[in-house]
Amino acid sequence: MKDSFYLYKSGELKRKDNTLRLERNDGTKRNIPIEQISDIYAMSEISLNTSALNILSQYGIMVHFFNYYDFYIGSFYPRENLLAGNLVVKQSELYLDEKRRLDLAQRFILAASSNIYRNLRYYNGRGKDTKSAMEKIIEYQKMIKKTKSIQELMGVEGNIRKVYYAAWNVIISEDIEFDKRVMHPPDNMINSLISYVNSLIYTTVLCQIYQTQLNPTISYLHEPGVRRFSLCLDLAEIFKPLIGDRIIFSLLNKKQITEKSFTKQLNYLHLTREGSEVIMHKLDEYLHKTIFHKELQKDVSYKYLIRLEAYKLIKHILGEKEYEGFEIWW
Repeated sequence: MKDSFYLYKSGELKRKDNTLRLERNDGTKRNIPIEQISDIYAMSEISLNTSALNILSQYGIMVHFFNYYDFYIGSFYPRENLLAGNLVVKQSELYLDEKRRLDLAQRFILAASSNIYRNLRYYNGRGKDTKSAMEKIIEYQKMIKKTKSIQELMGVEGNIRKVYYAAWNVIISEDIEFDKRVMHPPDNMINSLISYVNSLIYTTVLCQIYQTQLNPTISYLHEPGVRRFSLCLDLAEIFKPLIGDRIIFSLLNKKQITEKSFTKQLNYLHLTREGSEVIMHKLDEYLHKTIFHKELQKDVSYKYLIRLEAYKLIKHILGEKEYEGFEIWW
């Protein structure tokens, strides 16, 4: 699979013959291996002209933009070249069928809650007492298939997350008080870290969906909205515990990310450049990790697991095979 490319120094992306070049503000130049990359993360101020956008579109390369505070602000999404009209119609029909939509949304939350439970069980087996949280998660899981609406389902999901986040004070070895999830804006370093990592999971899912025939604006758990790829939010729910949360736990418990990785004067809202690079490196490392896939009978990377999830969803939408969300088995 192609890799992501990270830009940390400000400059201008230009087309140079049939490739892409970054001309940095410090005068240095770097050619980007355009045939080997899937997407670009612009973590500094980057300017592009229409010639650069044209070659990015030609190669199907997304560019994800982050502002000074490391908040994800949007992506350049190339012209679709895989969309199939019949699948778009089927996606829409499933969304409009309230019963089928709720059933699929429940499957997303069942898989996500199972992965959350696995994280808690993993740390409970390593001397962190998360047993109470595990028991509560099991009780909430029993309610998922009983929900009668998306709103009710989201309420159950919210309670699962509340229990889960409350256990983070036990899981994380650093002496950091984490009471609740706050997003707009994050109010402490843990919330800032979660927001940042979740945005990276979202963009990773978006890139993988782009490689399929799915329309990323038609979703089932999250309400489709204006100017957002809400299907990515649906699938991201499954992979945030598996990839995002595990990265956060590892970085904090190994003290690779500490309070010094944030700007204290901004209430830990802003990651330092060094902190951001550490997280990006860890994510890249994680996405390249492989597991033996029991159904495919071969090793696949974590990144490809996301693509496979999209393929499973396509089969469900087309009525070929019932979708079952990916659940950690190890």
